[in-house]
Amino acid sequence: MKKQEAIREMSTTDLKERVEQAREQLVKMRLNHAVSPLDNPNQIRETRKNIARYLTELRRRELENK
Repeated sequence: MKKQEAIREMSTTDLKERVEQAREQLVKMRLNHAVSPLDNPNQIRETRKNIARYLTELRRRELENK
């Protein structure tokens, strides 16, 4: 199953929780990276993209309901 399909199957509350968790994780990763370099700095980029995916799906659902 693709990421996009998995995201579409999530409930709206799950998506909102994931956005909050991902944002917190992103802040922690940025702070840790500023102090000492991360083993894989691409994790920051992936986390940002995941947040965008979640927000895009939430917006799509919002527009469908109108």
